[in-house]
Amino acid sequence: MSTTIGITMGDPCGVGPEITVRALAEMSGADQQATRIYGNLATLEEARHALGINFDLEPFVVDFPVEGAPLPWGTLSAKSGDAAFRFIEKAVRDAQAGNIGCIVTAPINKEALNMAGHHYDGHTGMLRSLTGSSAAYMLLASDRLKVIHVSTHVSLQEAIRRATTERVLATIRAGDRHLKRVGYTKPRIAVAGINPHCGENGLFGKEDDDQIAPAVAAARAEGIDVQGPISADTVFHRAYSGAFDLVVAQYHDQGHIPIKLVAFDTAVNVSVDLPIDRTSVDHGTAFDIAGKGIANHGNMNSAIAYARKLVAGRTQQG
Repeated sequence: MSTTIGITMGDPCGVGPEITVRALAEMSGADQQATRIYGNLATLEEARHALGINFDLEPFVVDFPVEGAPLPWGTLSAKSGDAAFRFIEKAVRDAQAGNIGCIVTAPINKEALNMAGHHYDGHTGMLRSLTGSSAAYMLLASDRLKVIHVSTHVSLQEAIRRATTERVLATIRAGDRHLKRVGYTKPRIAVAGINPHCGENGLFGKEDDDQIAPAVAAARAEGIDVQGPISADTVFHRAYSGAFDLVVAQYHDQGHIPIKLVAFDTAVNVSVDLPIDRTSVDHGTAFDIAGKGIANHGNMNSAIAYARKLVAGRTQQG
């Protein structure tokens, strides 16, 4: 298994090229040699100029032609959406072939992606499709709080429908396996309730009693250290304070809001249970500041560091 990581540049009109270039330029020589960028060289060079960095990018870039590149910063277009897809598709194939050990993704724009005919709800759904995976889970990781989601980019009504016993149990298992892989001997997992106060014994809904509690019981029977359902208005504070290593959130905002409150610039988005490894920044394309050379690349550095941790762990296991 390769120890090289592949960074996909993201939407060519967003901040992805800038944060990628700055992160690469600041790496040690050894880490640079173990990095490849999947993107458009002309766009990356434009980003380098915007940043005022003197650095030879070409040896590190898997270059894809984009008509009219560099495209105008901060603009929405099918052309940029298609390019972002092609970068990711090639990185996935290289990861499957063992040419790279982990993919790190810069932000894409879902509207541009769909304008180009690539109808996915985001990176996770796209990666699941490209790899033929039956399931993939979004885990947001920071130093003091980690969250894995039962569902993500769906309506709240649909999220409640998807919170089945089987799906919640599968999410608990996926989170337990991932934390063990990154060094937790016996992860302590909490499962958030879906209704206020976990339904108050049916007063505010029965989903917690009928769907979520049985999943927790089944996971405990398998030897997983898991508790729940626990009211969502307290469980994240308890985890942040050290009581749990991971929280299973039932839907997108339930998990994203607390982690973005406490780790907005450092949380890493990790795809769990795919046949390949992938980490990502946890922010969007930021069209409003793209091309100005002011985008913060700290989150990209965190995603790269987590990727190298995954690669090292897999190498040790192999």
